[in-house]
Amino acid sequence: MNVIMYTFVARDENSSVYAEVSKRLVSTGQWKRLKRDNPRFNLMLGERNRLPFGRLGHEPGLMQLVNYYRGADKLCRKASLVKLVKTTPELAEACSWLPESYVIYPTNLKTPVAPATNGINHMIHSPKTDEREVFLASYSRRKEAGEGTVWIAKSSAGAKGAGILISSDASELLEFIDNQGQVHVIQKYLERPLLLEPGHRKFDIRSWVLVDHQYSIYLYKEGVLRTSSEPYDSSDLQDKTSHLTNHCIQKEHSKNYGKYEEGNEMFFDEFSQYLLKSHNTALDSSILPQIKQIIRSCLLCLEPAISTKHLSYQSFQLFGFDFMVDEDLKVWLIEINGAPACAQKLYPELCQGIVDVAISSVFPLSDSSQKTPSQQSPFIKL
Repeated sequence: MNVIMYTFVARDENSSVYAEVSKRLVSTGQWKRLKRDNPRFNLMLGERNRLPFGRLGHEPGLMQLVNYYRGADKLCRKASLVKLVKTTPELAEACSWLPESYVIYPTNLKTPVAPATNGINHMIHSPKTDEREVFLASYSRRKEAGEGTVWIAKSSAGAKGAGILISSDASELLEFIDNQGQVHVIQKYLERPLLLEPGHRKFDIRSWVLVDHQYSIYLYKEGVLRTSSEPYDSSDLQDKTSHLTNHCIQKEHSKNYGKYEEGNEMFFDEFSQYLLKSHNTALDSSILPQIKQIIRSCLLCLEPAISTKHLSYQSFQLFGFDFMVDEDLKVWLIEINGAPACAQKLYPELCQGIVDVAISSVFPLSDSSQKTPSQQSPFIKL
């Protein structure tokens, strides 16, 4: 029997997810890795910001698949996500799951400033719009009404906790952004998060989402809580270990790193038990349905713009959605990562799932006996 051979190029040396996917492809015996600049490939595992989209799909007789969707950055940059949510009618309900947010450009970029009264219209007609007047109007309203006045400024392209300020002083936030010299988002800080005991600690939730070449959306069944190891203290906004759950901040600055959970990570099984015991509620019925709804809303509104169903090449992509939960068990979307890393112990299953769901559905392996029917996919179709 002739075994079909497929070829791939791997061009991202920093992605541990796609390094593992590469290994799994080669181990099937039906995939061969080519030199990175060879154009005659079936699959490209590329580097997100350097993909030759214009050259894909033009090799005669070859179906080509790439591991990113062109244009998905509209979801994955903080400022772009805020603009998308505000200017897409289908996302009108987003105000119930995205904290109140404003896009702020440093004054030295001389960006037109949206008037406080009609900011959205301004943003629809002018993609680069500074919303400081709209933010200041909302800030004043909240202050007068005696509502929470803590906000967080985050660099649009920042990662690992860089370029962040938490403050209840509007001018301090705006001055911080002007000094940083790059576009930021100012977002209402969730002042009453659900906290983990013992330790009275904050957490966020990372969920991995796979979109295949048909634009079917799959949620990886396992998720991880990134936890703080210091008590949450709303009266001290300077202590980043109390407020930010990024691994690098916790590892570098918290003397209690790893005290409560190994590597400051709690997985869904343990979280599910914790919710039942401490809050008499189930993860599956209270939090996961909200997570699924937000994921679908975000990805479906972008489908017409980025789907590759009718193009000469096909795409798939793994996303990392980050959520927070408040004390009322309400889920909030914090950000979306377009090239997410993964908790160490999940790599084998997650990466095998990517191969099975996103790659083998386009390039079927001839030996299907490798997979027994009892092996269920770790991805749930949404």
